[in-house]
Amino acid sequence: MLRLENITVQMGSKKLLDSISVDFYPGKINLIIGPNGSGKSTLIKVASKQIAPTGGNVWYENKKATDFSFQQLARCRAVLSQHTEIAFPLKAWEVVMMGRYPHFTTHPSRADEQAITQAMDYFDVVALAHRDYATLSGGEKQRVNFARVLSQVWYPVPGKLRFLLLDEPLTFLDVNFQYQFMRKLIELEHKDDLVIVGVVHDLNLASQFGDSILLLHEGKAMARGKPAEVLTADNIEKSFQIRPQIFSRGNSNYISF
Repeated sequence: MLRLENITVQMGSKKLLDSISVDFYPGKINLIIGPNGSGKSTLIKVASKQIAPTGGNVWYENKKATDFSFQQLARCRAVLSQHTEIAFPLKAWEVVMMGRYPHFTTHPSRADEQAITQAMDYFDVVALAHRDYATLSGGEKQRVNFARVLSQVWYPVPGKLRFLLLDEPLTFLDVNFQYQFMRKLIELEHKDDLVIVGVVHDLNLASQFGDSILLLHEGKAMARGKPAEVLTADNIEKSFQIRPQIFSRGNSNYISF
């Protein structure tokens, strides 16, 4: 599992995160929600070792994140950040190949090439392979980046976990592709060696697709558990400053404002 233990991030007099402890398990879609400024992206950055916490520790299985080199961690942990800028011209397939960089030094192996082909096929971007990345739409770029991060952790490692951290992955996607992507995550969650953690804004998507939800409010963990336990009218009103109506729909709830 991925364990965050008493994570605090302080900038000046402001605490961006305040003593957050949470475990993220494989075989589940672990989602983080909360209003703007609640600390969601900061928590992902701490979990992925992009920034160091002021206090607390991040554990990948039984090893602290600080005990990994960046290359060692990149071989088992892939991160989709909110903003991915490419400053030089690359084909889409070359962007996806970037996900395999931690696994080779000079030239990709046949296994690396197979990983990017299969990841691109999984996210239906094979037709974009030879397009200039800069000419793609925002949604197409996002789908190419899905393939990139998944290719990074494409192959299981016996006895080890893989980690996929996603910071607002649904940005730039229209409704159709948002649901397609979440259904792809459901397929991936059945891999019991893969820990998936994602930040989302849409509470209804969180309710429908999340197995475990962490609700952040002002840098603190307000609630953690199954969607129905976390996405209550009281929790939503306190965190988002608006009172919702909640309706039961099948195995999930529908939230209306």
